[in-house]
Amino acid sequence: MNSLRKILTFRSSNTLWVFIALVVVFSLFTPNRIFINVRNISAIGKLFPDLGIITLGVGMLMVCGEFDLSVAAVLPFCSYVFARLLFIGTSPLISFIVAVLVGMVLGYLNGFITVKTRMPSFITTLGTLWFWRGILYVWSKMMPMSIRTYVPNNTPFQLAMAGNLTPYFPVQVLWFLIFAVILGIILHYHRFGNWVFATGDNRDAARAMGIKTDLVKIICYVIVGALCGFCACMQAVRLGSFAATQGVNFEFKAVAACVVGGTSLRGGIGSMLGIVLGALIIPIIDNGLILMRVPVFAISAFIGLATVLFVLLNTYIERKMR
Repeated sequence: MNSLRKILTFRSSNTLWVFIALVVVFSLFTPNRIFINVRNISAIGKLFPDLGIITLGVGMLMVCGEFDLSVAAVLPFCSYVFARLLFIGTSPLISFIVAVLVGMVLGYLNGFITVKTRMPSFITTLGTLWFWRGILYVWSKMMPMSIRTYVPNNTPFQLAMAGNLTPYFPVQVLWFLIFAVILGIILHYHRFGNWVFATGDNRDAARAMGIKTDLVKIICYVIVGALCGFCACMQAVRLGSFAATQGVNFEFKAVAACVVGGTSLRGGIGSMLGIVLGALIIPIIDNGLILMRVPVFAISAFIGLATVLFVLLNTYIERKMR
């Protein structure tokens, strides 16, 4: 019971109610109740893990008290590395491993620069976002690259990254659940998770307890980089191509999903269940509003409004709980 309470924090329970309310509203008010059509649910299952898996890592980093806005550049960068290696004859598996390693290196650089310079991570990763994006645009000349010839349909690698377990159950959902469970166990049941919470809550106190806070933060950045590399390959295989515009706006949507999931912007507060729910709510809002024929450009306004309302709600609840 205590373990369940530990995961199901008050904030994430709020998010759960909002998640249920959104599903009910969209189920009732979309034309012909198409929102709960199995094909639509399957389509959501194929698309949301691209952002959702990255959100899991970003949420853990936010609990640690830091941000990573560079995910929107690291993802396409890794995707381009993956595509280039395929073009020179490297096997899909080796290309995938190298792309993930590249993501980890870029994540390590973000962490190293942040902890050594003591700059706010918002500034550090905003700078690396534009730096790696610029390098990518020059290197790729922003030309799309088809990889379907090198990763044909129905090959083991293609099925493992973008296939279906059943006609309506995409494998991407399974990957999302696997990463959520692993990171959830680390965050809530492993000693490293305690270090993450302690570092995000009070860095000086954590240091006094002997926790290597700089190392904890760097490891969290490396995890985010690895997840970006994984999602880069998964998205490229699903699309059958590389595009320099992959991951655009992921930096803001990932942070918004974490905030909606109850993760504190100041660090030290959050849960993996809340992050998972937040990662589901953002694409559900996206999909539901599109099906209700809300203009595409207005959807960002709804997501922004939802984020602000969640911050206000959580702040109000925190004050009442004191």
